[in-house]
Order: sequence, then C-alpha cells, then structure tokens
Amino acid sequence: MRFNGTMRRGLGGTAAAVAAMAALTASQAPSPVGHEPTAKERREADEVKWSQVPNDDSYHTELPPLRSPEPPKAGEKRNPDAVRSWTEAGIPATVLAAYRKAEGVLGRTDPGCRLPWQLLAAIGKVESGQAGGGRVDAHGTTITPILGPVLDGAGFARIRDTDGGAYDGDRTYDRAVGPMQFIPSTWAHWGKDGNGDGRRDPNNIYDAALAAGHYLCAGPRDLSVKADLDRAILSYNHSDTYLRTVLSWLEFYRKGVHTVADGRGTVPKSPGAGGPNKPKHPVGGPGTGGGIVVGPQPGGSPGPSPSPTTGPNPSGSPTGSPDPTGSPAQAPPPPLLSVRAVPPRIADPSVAGQTHQVCNSSSRNGRCSSMRR
Repeated sequence: MRFNGTMRRGLGGTAAAVAAMAALTASQAPSPVGHEPTAKERREADEVKWSQVPNDDSYHTELPPLRSPEPPKAGEKRNPDAVRSWTEAGIPATVLAAYRKAEGVLGRTDPGCRLPWQLLAAIGKVESGQAGGGRVDAHGTTITPILGPVLDGAGFARIRDTDGGAYDGDRTYDRAVGPMQFIPSTWAHWGKDGNGDGRRDPNNIYDAALAAGHYLCAGPRDLSVKADLDRAILSYNHSDTYLRTVLSWLEFYRKGVHTVADGRGTVPKSPGAGGPNKPKHPVGGPGTGGGIVVGPQPGGSPGPSPSPTTGPNPSGSPTGSPDPTGSPAQAPPPPLLSVRAVPPRIADPSVAGQTHQVCNSSSRNGRCSSMRR
C-alpha cells in the first residue's frame, strides 16, 4: 500500500511519531487547486526516523529466477530454469505500457528523479503480481478488485474508513486498493489520472503507476543514486526483506522483458494483495491502533472523499507541470529503455503463434519490437 510521508507503511509507531508524521504529511496534501508539496516539505517528511515506521508481510515474496546463460539447444532436454526465466520476464502488455508511460511523464516533469520504469514493475510484481497477471480491461482497470487486508487493528494498523467504501467496499475500515496498493486516504492526496479519462482510480494501472512514480520521487531524490533508491523503496515498506525483494526484481527486469497478453502473466503463489493477508508477525492487538500498515502512509486531513468516477485530475506536479490528458494510445513515446539484454527465446508450445514484444536497449527508437513465437 502507499501512504503519504513514508509511503507504504506507518501509523503503528508511538503517539509522538504519529503526531509528528501527521504534522508533516498535513503539509503534503494537495489543495483543491492542485498544490503539490514543496521540496522543503518533502525533505522534512522524509526525515521522520525509520525506527518509527513499522513494516508488514502482505506482499509477494517470490524472488526472480537465475537466468539461463543461453536458451536450450535443439534436441536438448528443456531447461526448467530457462523456461521460468523467460516466463517471469513476461509483463502483461497494458501493465508494461502503464509503467513506461509513467516513466515518460516523470522524465518530463521531474527529470532529476530519474525514475526507471523497471522500479515500478518490480514494485508492481511484489505488490500485486502485475495486477494479478494483467487482469485488466482495455482502459487498464482491474477486472476484479485487488484488496489488501482490512486495517482493523488486528495485527495490522487500525485505519477507520476514509472513502465511504468507494474504493475498497468497506465503510468501517480502510484497505489498500489496486495494483500498486494505495490506502484510500493516501490516494486522496497522491492520486493521478494517468490515462486521461478524467478520473483518478487506484484500480487503474495507468493511474496507479503514475501516482506511485510521483510518490517514489517525493523530495529531492535521484533514483540513480543507491541511497535514494533504497530510501524510496523503504518508504513503501520499511523492511529489509522487502527492499531486497524489490531490488532483485528491479535488476531482473533491467536485463530484459517481453510483453505477454493481458491476463496471461505469471501470478505469484505466495500470499499477497487479494490473498488471505494474515500477518506473519502480528503487532499490537485488536482495537489498539498498533501494528502493521499495508501501503503508503496517509497523513494530514483526508480532505474530500474521493470518487472512483468523478475525481478530478490534480493540476499540479512536483515541478508545476500538469499531468497528461491524452489517452495511453496518444501519449508520446517514453525515453529509451535502460535494459541491457534480452531474455533467451524459448520454444513453448503453450504460446505458439502468439505475438510478443521484446523491450531492450537495442530496439529501434527505444520501442518494443514485435516477434512471433
């Protein structure tokens, strides 16, 4: 999930920590005219001690496979490791397009952040298995809701309902929502319209990816700097294990990806968003308000309740440039990909005849090239 201030988790620290965070994040909430937090405000929020921010276990824990050095040769017994490498390197087409579009937008509005789309892909993999294997419609909205645990204080933090159940269907407590797992109150502050339909919907991969990009770029971060990259990931979930998992997928995706049809992506087997969501290490007790929070940390006054169908697109951005208003198909091409190699092509009868796109640094004009298998 994503929270304001220290993006993913929070709210389970001491009363002093909660008060301090509330004061800091209150200054970060966009005003009705689209005010974005200043660099000074983000820097102050970023300085909240990590020891005050708990972590949680409600994410997919699978690590990427070790790549086979070369594809199996004709007549050889099929190499399971190579097959898994190719399979895991496949990202559903619409989901990948959303990540690349978000990278392109941030590259124009906040070029100093240097957000790589592979980071969004790594977090999307860990949070929701790339929107549950790419189960999205033509506009990028998930076919079925992807919900985190009920934040009722039983093992996770206690967060009373802030959206009237508009996003999470729960009018008593909040839950993280969508492929990038935003808490409704955080979405009210950071939500974006990434596909130009006039709505800000956490269940839409274009909207969620763009919002996550803005969140990761909060403050004077340069994600090409290791310390800033680690800090950004930890703001999503302050867990060393989470950090290592996301970094592993980030490096894996940097080696090369290809597109697969929406709905045909690999779905993680470990519990995560949309699963049982039972905490492995419960903290606090029912009704205490302590424990784990899943998603970016909310902060300040929640502001008006968001509406999945009529929420306006914020007019500002960290650099003062508005978000794009065009549809995904009308968006300008993103910058060149920073992928270094392409996963081996492996014959797989189950996908014979399908057309795939391969994204790599040698693709003409930075585009993904089509290939038929």
